[in-house]
Amino acid sequence: MRRPARGLRLSALSSAALCLALTLSGCAQVDTTSPSTVRAEAAGAHGAPAGLGAVDCRAAKCIALTFDAGPSENSARLLDILKEKKVPATFFLLGKRHIDTYPELVKRMAAEGHEVASHTWDHRILTRIPDERIREELTRPNEEIERLTGRRPTLMRPPQGRTDADVHRICKELGLAEVLWSVTAKDYTTNDSALITERVLEQASRDGIILLHDIYRGTVPAVPGIIDALKARGYVFVTVPQLLAPGKAEPGKVYRP
Repeated sequence: MRRPARGLRLSALSSAALCLALTLSGCAQVDTTSPSTVRAEAAGAHGAPAGLGAVDCRAAKCIALTFDAGPSENSARLLDILKEKKVPATFFLLGKRHIDTYPELVKRMAAEGHEVASHTWDHRILTRIPDERIREELTRPNEEIERLTGRRPTLMRPPQGRTDADVHRICKELGLAEVLWSVTAKDYTTNDSALITERVLEQASRDGIILLHDIYRGTVPAVPGIIDALKARGYVFVTVPQLLAPGKAEPGKVYRP
């Protein structure tokens, strides 16, 4: 049952989360942890950290390419491009009209080495709905992804980046960490692939997390140019878990560069 105080603080928290979604800066109400912090803490921790995998982002100039709100009719072409370019990505998938419409693409994403994560079932703004609805929005895509791929997601991205303490608490209960972003092309505002590419390249930096949406017409055609330009700058593309290694994302925490 939702605590009564929730309604009293909803407006302030929604404003803070909106600030986070639009600028991802200066919103002190949302505590986030950077990839470099995760790696440093793992290196100094007692016990065995996670494996490094194929890339050591403590030394390499890593960046993560992430896609929200798929799969879609454009995802097969995107997967072809990623395979050709040998680039792993992290997919934050929607359930309704996406996972349930393109199950074979979900399977393909996992089979080709991409990280498959959740973007909720129906893109509800989590800070505006009761606890039981939050749990449903997070549980349903996880169950479907696990059924299709054999692996339950450990990462999620809240719609519009809107999150608060209640969302963190429920994510912790469900074994999910929240992942935000540092680079956005705002590809929902344009079909101009050249502009999408320009916006990404202007914002890219080491340990960056790039947010794109393969549901929009201009996005997938921009991906080859983005990849080639960033590789030319010395970047190595990794999934979000690889960006954190040898650390791991902890359920209930929020991560962004």
